[in-house]
Amino acid sequence: MAIKVIKPGLSTTVQDLGRSGYYHIGIPTSGGMDMLSLATANLLVGNDASAAVLEAVFMGPELEFSADTTVAVTGADLPPKVDGVEQAGWTAFTVKKGQVLSFGFLKKGARGYIAVSGGIDVPMVLGSRSTYALGALGGFEGRKLAAGDVLPVGQGAFAAEGRAVPEALRRAPGAPAELRMLPGLYWHRITEQAGKTFFEDTWKVAPEADRIGYRFKAGRPLDFMPRRPPFGAGSDPSNIVDACYPYGSVQVPSGTEPIVLHRDAVSGGGYMMIGTVVSADMDLIGQLQPNVPTRFVKVTMEQALQARADRRKTMHAIAAYLA
Repeated sequence: MAIKVIKPGLSTTVQDLGRSGYYHIGIPTSGGMDMLSLATANLLVGNDASAAVLEAVFMGPELEFSADTTVAVTGADLPPKVDGVEQAGWTAFTVKKGQVLSFGFLKKGARGYIAVSGGIDVPMVLGSRSTYALGALGGFEGRKLAAGDVLPVGQGAFAAEGRAVPEALRRAPGAPAELRMLPGLYWHRITEQAGKTFFEDTWKVAPEADRIGYRFKAGRPLDFMPRRPPFGAGSDPSNIVDACYPYGSVQVPSGTEPIVLHRDAVSGGGYMMIGTVVSADMDLIGQLQPNVPTRFVKVTMEQALQARADRRKTMHAIAAYLA
């Protein structure tokens, strides 16, 4: 079976749960920005949670199917349509041979996940089918989809249509969105007052928000503690001697606009990190549109670990519900 891309959407790529084991040599994990939605879409169509899907940003693609199959769309409220007839999100539905899957206008969120029974069967590269476009690695020819592309689909069970995930098990950002953050190694580099205002302010997602990182604006600038720049660091107060960047780390270049590094970010550099957004909330960032009000919430290590455990419980509850 194959899927022909009639229209690619704004930016549609092949993604799975990511490429682990290579971050230390500068190859990011990639994978879905909203991993919970990606895994759920797979479970709805009878795939393993780690199968490759399509991640569509802001605008869905138009796809023609060469055989009958089961499809599910999760994540953003991006209404799927089969030959123009709207289908429910977070629900498995059937697409027959020759039919076209398209999408209505985005209503909420930022990224939709399109899973097909059998999964998108592009070659594995370094243990993953995820697209890392900056490095032209993985996915479909290492790039976002284009009109005329033909995507191979793996063999899979023809999952029953109509299975759905209840609203209570779906996760989306609040209003304002809240991102829990653990202060990090370089927190001492800003003043006590700056640390206080960082968590007090309501920030807004800037237009520069993509798979590499999300920039936030509209908060008060940070003040830095006086220092003598160490050898190898730049003169800007936010510069450090090059260090490793954890996934989810928060940089504030020149103290003005925080950047949360995401799935395709580089693994090191010369900006200090004031903290790290907890892993459980990285999915939420993937669903934020530009100008969405956002608050950073200070948490302890214990609270961060509890958040991770709670997210794991949600994933187990989804799997149990669909079993």
